[in-house]
Amino acid sequence: MPWEIKIAKRVYKEMKRFPKRDSQQIMEVLEYLPENPYAGDIEKLAGEINIWRRRVGAYRITYELYQQNQFIVVLDVKRRTTTTYKKRK
Repeated sequence: MPWEIKIAKRVYKEMKRFPKRDSQQIMEVLEYLPENPYAGDIEKLAGEINIWRRRVGAYRITYELYQQNQFIVVLDVKRRTTTTYKKRK
């Protein structure tokens, strides 16, 4: 059974700034994410409880998984830089 997914509005806003090819590739990954959120190049973020990241080229999709409810919340999509993984407040 596929997971339910919620994508923050700011994710779409950020993706408008990306090159078209990159944003299309990210959208493909986001469409497949509810089928298996553990597939692909993913890692659990250190110091976080339910937050994972998935690598898509030079970009990182940050999302929160709620295993019990099978629910995904996509928090961010950012280009990988030195500040991409700074601690959230």
